[in-house]
Amino acid sequence: MRALTAAEIEARLLYRDGLVLVIDKPAGLPVHRPPRGGAKRRGASLEDSFAHLRFGLPRPPALAHRLDRDTSGCLALGRHRKALARLSELFRENAVEKTYWALAAGRPPEVEGRIELALGKAEERGAAPRMQVDATGLKAVTDYRLLAELDGLSWLEVKPLTGRTHQIRVHLAALGCPVLGDPLYGDKATGPKDGPLQLHARALVIPLRKGKPPVRVEAPPPPHLAERLPAAKR
Repeated sequence: MRALTAAEIEARLLYRDGLVLVIDKPAGLPVHRPPRGGAKRRGASLEDSFAHLRFGLPRPPALAHRLDRDTSGCLALGRHRKALARLSELFRENAVEKTYWALAAGRPPEVEGRIELALGKAEERGAAPRMQVDATGLKAVTDYRLLAELDGLSWLEVKPLTGRTHQIRVHLAALGCPVLGDPLYGDKATGPKDGPLQLHARALVIPLRKGKPPVRVEAPPPPHLAERLPAAKR
């Protein structure tokens, strides 16, 4: 996938003020450039387009958190060093409310619930990092709510209360409801043949300024997810 042009990334801008930008990240584009001195670079990243988002400031904005390459939706950027430090602190302390939409195979055991399963690194298979449920790993907590059932699939609202790598994908798979299109944690029925990963960062609520209302931002579902959701409930 190529880097976004100035017009393309500006069209994805969901929110802008003096401290923070929130953009609607497209699925299929990694957020980070490979580290210097690392493996040979492969393809474009979202960071390649940040220079188009300076809006008069001397430096481009920087990532305050991350989304997986194949996840779409709300991504927050700090516009300068002080803003980035504040945002990074909020994400590190899990003070930012994150809401995701997922289209998953099967149905969860309850209409709503909480998944509390610690996660650790799994044995590497290829280049993609993998996580697994591991009682000796890091604490991971995810709330979920069933929004609708769609021909053997579940439309879920998911809120991770911690920020572990691949947390939602591993937790939903452990619940028996792997995210559709997940090549790492799905099964033969939910793998790449079903198209893009059906996981979308729907909303962020950021308590950015003390004593003031939080920043609230929503990203519309991308076409590959929207086409499978009930139109009246989007």
